[in-house]
Amino acid sequence: MDKRKIQKAVRGILEAVGEDPQRDGLRETPRRVADFYQEIFAGLSENPEAQIKLYSAPNQDEMIIAKDIFFHSLCEHHLLPFFGKAHIAYVPADNKITGFSRLVRVVEVLARRPQLQERLTAQIADVLMKVLRSKGVLVIMEAEQTCLSMRGLKKPGSVTITSAVRGTLKKDALRKEALALIKGFIPEDSTSGKLNSRKSTRVKK
Repeated sequence: MDKRKIQKAVRGILEAVGEDPQRDGLRETPRRVADFYQEIFAGLSENPEAQIKLYSAPNQDEMIIAKDIFFHSLCEHHLLPFFGKAHIAYVPADNKITGFSRLVRVVEVLARRPQLQERLTAQIADVLMKVLRSKGVLVIMEAEQTCLSMRGLKKPGSVTITSAVRGTLKKDALRKEALALIKGFIPEDSTSGKLNSRKSTRVKK
């Protein structure tokens, strides 16, 4: 990352809006912004697929869910933040699973780059399907877009929700079960009205 070029650009922006980059409060701003961009865009130099480590564990098509994973990113349209929570559900194949912290790392690496929420959601799902070779993946992201709350329509508190579904989780019953578990209650069997009996579903919050 070329931090000198970033600092030069920030000084140019400050001058363009009518400020003096040399005044006390702004003298260090170009450097601070360059440091910030180095941190917030660190994912550009990292491979999300390399974050996943596979483990073997007995699994009979039980769903694994990690929910309420906090994330923040920068919208590529205005370079303003969007932030919120990610929820991930997957059904392992061939008894191959990964640690919950590895799922968090995938989210972080893909979020730490100029992004769109829709693309970020799809990229997480695609990485998990490719590396885990899961039978199915569901990713849901809920976020507040500051480009919506600070500018334009100026609607603070509005939440945008995106989802990406892959493999067996496209099936209506499995998708409903995953959504119910993410929302925090045990789903009823859609045909019998009885509580779903899958006891080994793992939910991490």
